[in-house]
Parts: sequence; C-alpha cells; structure tokens
Amino acid sequence: MSKLADKYASLVERAVKGDLRALGRLLSVLENIDIESAQLLEELASKAGRAHVIGVTGIPGAGKSTLIGKLISGLRKRGYKVAVVAIDPSSPLTSGALMGDRLRMQEFVGDRDVFIRSLSTRGLKGGLSLAAIALIEAFDALGYDKIIVETVGVGQAEVDIMNAAHTILVLTMPGAGDDIQALKAGVMEIGDIYVVNKADKPEATKTYEYITFAVEKGDIGPGTGWIPKVVKTSAVMGTGIDELVDVIEEHWNYMKENKLDASKVIARRKLLIALLAENLLRKALEKSIEANSEELDEAARRASDLVEKALWLSRGACSTLQ
Repeated sequence: MSKLADKYASLVERAVKGDLRALGRLLSVLENIDIESAQLLEELASKAGRAHVIGVTGIPGAGKSTLIGKLISGLRKRGYKVAVVAIDPSSPLTSGALMGDRLRMQEFVGDRDVFIRSLSTRGLKGGLSLAAIALIEAFDALGYDKIIVETVGVGQAEVDIMNAAHTILVLTMPGAGDDIQALKAGVMEIGDIYVVNKADKPEATKTYEYITFAVEKGDIGPGTGWIPKVVKTSAVMGTGIDELVDVIEEHWNYMKENKLDASKVIARRKLLIALLAENLLRKALEKSIEANSEELDEAARRASDLVEKALWLSRGACSTLQ
C-alpha cells in the first residue's frame, strides 16, 4: 500500500478478516474522500473487479427496498456474500441520508455475510455519487460476491447506474402505465431485467403484457445483444423471487461468457475518475473562495469582472492540485 494510505493498512486488514466495525470505519473514510483517502481507494480498486454489481432502480413506490430484502435472502441461500449500497433521499436541512432503506432491512443485522450501507444523494442528479462508486470498489475488493446498488428512483436521471452495474433491474408496479410511458426515454430504456412487483394485484398481468410487448418491439432495453427478461414478483408475499434470482444469474453468466463484465468495471472506474476529479476540484475551489472572499464580495457588489474572477478562481484551484 502507498505511503499516503499506510495509516489505513490495519483497517483494511481487519475488514478483510471480517471485522464489521473496521469495515464500517473504512466505508466512512471513503464517503468523504480527499487526496489521501483517494490513495486508499486506488489500492482497493486494484484488488477489485470480480464482484457482480446489480443495480436496482425504477418507479418510486414500486417496492425496491422490500424486494432487495427478498433478493438478499435468495442470494444468501445460494451461498453468496452480499453487500448493499442503498442511496436514500437527502435531508433538505442536513444533506444526510434519511436511512429508510436500512430500517427496512433489519432482519439481516445478525448475518455477518450481509452488509448494508445507506448513502444520501447529496443533491446529485445522476443517481450515483463518488461515495457510492467508492463503496462498490471497497465491497468488491473485500470479497463480497454480489453488490446491490439501490438508486433513489427519480426517473430519467438514474441512467448513471448503467456505468456502474453489470445487471440492471428496473422495477415497476401494476397500474403504472402512464409512469412507464413517461419514463420510456430514460430509466425504462436501460433494464436488463424488468420486474413487475406487487404482482398479487389484479392489474399486474396487464402491466406485464405491456412491458413484454415493449421489449419484443425493441422499444426498451440496453441494446447489448441480451434480450431483456420480464419477471413478476410480489416482495410482500415472497413470490417470484427464486425466478428473479435465476434470471439475474443467467444475465451474469451472459456477461461473463461474452466478456462484457470487464468492460463494465472499466466504465465504472472511468465514472469514478470523473467524479473524483470533480470532488477534488470542488474542494480546492471552496478553499480558494473562502481565502479570497473580500475580493469576491467587491466584484459582486460592482457586478463587474465576474467572468475574470471565475476564470481566476478556476486556475487557482487547479494549480493547488499540481
């Protein structure tokens, strides 16, 4: 491990051995990355690249968190070690996660091979943050087989998950025809597997047929050669879960057989690089603004040299990172 990350070496070692407290501390470091902890992230990334990342997105209210709870059980029955990155809406006052997802998955508290971490969106529009990508790399490096990433489910902005997940589940529910139509140009296009949850409701068959028809026409789906599957589930009743896990495994095997799994890891790390650069520049810019607040106040009062000051701040922020 590089010298900058040496102080984290024992933390990583303990986390690899199954120390959940050490893992929690490690993840906290990665949620607030600076240049030093970025070296730690790079070290972890060098050990990652084997885990199956499953993205879960879709219409708000479709039951994503409840379904993920059932998925965890289904995957654990097959012997997999499972991690969940649950991205919750941010509090408008504190920017912290509301932690609703973790509260809905309390049944796994005693299972040492399941780790659930909630993150806030922190105002991001693309569905994923730097912290989320960092946690995926960490869980991957630390030996988790399946990493489930639950996005907020805000519509077309969720497509960032395409760059992070090997398998994307898009959830909808009966009676959501208008919502499906509205989402067609965004999140509904990216699914490898479409899940009609709450399938115990009478409208489920109609919704299932609607989505199946859209898949057959080629209106939705990622266009990677894989023909998307449509699965009916009822997370509350616990039905359709085994079939869904089977389809998830089928898609993972397809990705590996066609050597598409590695390309997804590369796409994830390119997103990681871009988000890391943005994060480092933002922090440097914030420091520059604070250090030159009086001069900026004067420019703001005069409403002059605004572009010049912006360019000056940008150059200054960049120079501090050299």
